[in-house]
This record gives sequence, C-alpha cells and structure tokens, in this order.
Amino acid sequence: MSETLQKLAAIIEERKSADPDSSYVAKLHHRGLEKILAKVAEEAKETIEAARESEAGDVAHLIHETADLWFHTLVMLAKLDTGPDAVLAELEKRFGISGLEEKASRGQS
Repeated sequence: MSETLQKLAAIIEERKSADPDSSYVAKLHHRGLEKILAKVAEEAKETIEAARESEAGDVAHLIHETADLWFHTLVMLAKLDTGPDAVLAELEKRFGISGLEEKASRGQS
C-alpha cells in the first residue's frame, strides 16, 4: 500500500515544477499553498458528504472522494517539501499505543 503512495508522491514531486498549462499538479503549485489548502478542504468536505451517503451501503462514491482527498493531501505535503514517508513513519510510531493515550500525550481531549 505504501508503494502506491510513494509512487504517486514521486509523480507529484516530478510534476510540481512542470508548466502549469500542462499539469494540474503544477497549476496547483503555481497558485500557491492557499489554493492547495482550499482544495484539501473542499475534498475533505466532499469525503464527509460521501461517507454520510455511504451509510446506505454504496461506498463507491466514498472511495472516489477519499482518493481525491488523499491526492490533494499529497500535493499539499509536496508543496511543503515533505511526503507520505513522514506521515507513514508517524503512524508506525503509534502502533502499540492506544488512541486515547496518544491523544492525551498531545494534551487533547
């Protein structure tokens, strides 16, 4: 699974400096972080709406929207000169720690 994220991250990294007229990723990077964040927020909202619809049993729309959200999140990470490896390492560190303990360690309730 992480191979897919790493492959996609490499493609995003490669395209972020391309001509904005030839690449959606380049166009987002050219427009700046705020535009990318707006796309992440838009996709998060659409994912939430699709999840609510999925309670009826059809998850195809949810899968599609989640893929869009993950893609735009990877674009955001690339804009900030990082990638999925750092996120996957953070998730790896959390194995063996209860979610409640992890959240408490950050001072959140």
